[in-house]
Formats: sequence, C-alpha cells, structure tokens
Amino acid sequence: MYRKTIFSILMAICVVVFAACTTATPTTVASSDSNPVVTVPTAASVSETSTLSPTAEISSNDSSSTNLACGNGSTSASTTLEVTEGPYFTANSPERASLLEDGMPGTKLVVTGYVYDTHCQPVANALLDFWQADANGVYDNSGYTLRGHQFTDANGFYTLTTVVPGLYTGRTEHIHVKVQAPNSKLITSQLFFPGITENDGDRIFDQSLLLSIQQTSDGLQGEFNFVVPTS
Repeated sequence: MYRKTIFSILMAICVVVFAACTTATPTTVASSDSNPVVTVPTAASVSETSTLSPTAEISSNDSSSTNLACGNGSTSASTTLEVTEGPYFTANSPERASLLEDGMPGTKLVVTGYVYDTHCQPVANALLDFWQADANGVYDNSGYTLRGHQFTDANGFYTLTTVVPGLYTGRTEHIHVKVQAPNSKLITSQLFFPGITENDGDRIFDQSLLLSIQQTSDGLQGEFNFVVPTS
C-alpha cells in the first residue's frame, strides 16, 4: 500500500511537470514570433526616411546633371554649343555677379559653374556676359536691368544671382550669355531650364544647354559648365 501511494504521488508530479512544459512551449514560440512584429515596422521606418530624404528628392528632380561638361573626371569636352544672339543684346553692361534689384519680382535663381578649355582645364579671368527677360518675359532695352558681365576667378569659377526669366511669345525660358577666354574666340549661347513645356516647341532649344536645377529654401540653384576655345 505504501509503495502504491508513493507511485501515485510520483505520477502526479510527472503529470504536473509535463503540463508545465507543454504550456511553456507556446510561450517561447509566441516570443519568437513577436520579433518580426517589432522588426518590420523598424525596417519600414528606415525605408521611409531614406525615400523622403532631401538628397533623394534633389537627385530625382535633377534630370540634367549629366550635362555638366568636364564632370566625373573628364579630360576633354566639346566647346559649348553656339546659338543665336537674338535681338536684345546691349553692349557695355555693368560688371556685376548679381542682377537682382530691390523689389524685383520673380523666383530667385543662383547659377554657379566653371569655364573650362577643351582639355577640361579651368580658364581664369574668362568673360561671361549675361542678359535676360524679367519674370514677366520683358527685356529692358533702354537700360541694364537684368544685364551684367563678370570674370571667372583663378579656378575658373563663376556665380550669377538673378531671377527665373518669364516666357514671351515663341520662346521658352532662357538666359543669354557670351563667354570668352582671354584673347580667344567669343562664344554666344543660351541656357535653358529642364521640365519646361515650351522647350519642345522652341527652335533654338538644345538639351546640351540645360541647366542642372535644384530646389532650395531660397529659390532655385542652377549649375552649368562652359567649355570655350583658348586660341
């Protein structure tokens, strides 16, 4: 009798232990399954942050960046395409890097870049003479509003501060420019803006003359590198 009692007690203990182990197993599995639930939102959050980063947005909107001459380590380039001067050039513009004036309407635009020779060497003291229409598509033909010339620095660098020009009948948005290395041939050309509907119908427009444009908190930032002959 005494042995039967002990055997019964041992069997009861085994049943309790077995039941406890069986209950613990789903708990462990549930804990393991919960890890992806925590991990997945974290991964999604990182992905969204990357997608919405300012750099990604700028890169996706910067459709003409490949037009920058002498970029990516290039050692040679063709001269900037020459196009018509048009009827609105005025000689003897003032020397200035900013064409902005107080109260001038329009979207601010800062264009930077370099002037190179055909071997992609920077050209110091190169002349750049810019002129353009105002935000309403009107040229100042009696004065020097939105007209000015400047010279590159020792590294061939220039910067132009102006406004985005407006449209006028028959043309797309554009900025006129004359570029010349010291004592060399003068290049006359125009700069254009990516994504403008009127580009397709403009007989002067050329893809090689597109500005590389980025949106900034202060307006637009543009880039363009000129290539000029040096003899």
